[in-house]
Amino acid sequence: MLELRNIEKYYNPGTINEMCLFDKFNLSVKEGEFLTVVGSNGSGKTSMLNIICGTIPFEGGQIIINGKDISKSPEYKRNKIIGRVFQNPAMGTSPGMTILENMSLADNKGKFFGLSKGVNKERISYYKEELSTLGLGLEDKLETKVEHLSGGQRQAMALLMATMTPIDFLILDEHTAALDPKTADIIMHLTDKIVKEKNLTTIMVTHNLRYATDYGSRIIMMHEGKIVLDKAEDDKINQNIEDLLVKFNEISIECGN
Repeated sequence: MLELRNIEKYYNPGTINEMCLFDKFNLSVKEGEFLTVVGSNGSGKTSMLNIICGTIPFEGGQIIINGKDISKSPEYKRNKIIGRVFQNPAMGTSPGMTILENMSLADNKGKFFGLSKGVNKERISYYKEELSTLGLGLEDKLETKVEHLSGGQRQAMALLMATMTPIDFLILDEHTAALDPKTADIIMHLTDKIVKEKNLTTIMVTHNLRYATDYGSRIIMMHEGKIVLDKAEDDKINQNIEDLLVKFNEISIECGN
């Protein structure tokens, strides 16, 4: 279980441009829950993910994972239990390395390398098996450098690599936004498959309202650092795009747009 308790986050503190994003922000995500997050630009979606992952500091509150306060844990320690896929396909892989080398890096996440070889040839069959589940033919291109792959292939690899080792949480930061519609649908199908097979507690930020309603077990909408809509289970199933658009329009009118 993940809990954000009374989170406070300021940007440019102590300056004329000081801005309070989160003021006593709270959120609980149950074990096995697939939470989709929508909201306008600047609503705090990505900042929330960065705070969870330890990428940016925050001024007050606690982050509790499975009953343990990890608020002061550095990002590299949180990475042992959190897998993250970014909007940019290049951020989840090492482009100058081969598919095989990338898979080996992911396979050894959190382990001590020492002076041993980076690639364990005994694991090649396992890597091929894992890559074959993507249905993209990557299992036959192990010696191909990742920089020569398409954006969709790289994002599929990033998704696989983020979930290769046992993790408690999967963080998806608009991971289909940079892809064409057909490829984005493929990545979402793979995402749903992996999340269900591995029973991963997942938080997915997206601007695609169809994905937000079609996938996941719970949906929240954020605005100006607050949760303005929260629906789960049957309420989530009955949530449709039109209702979300109505809520977006209400927010837009309130902001004077």
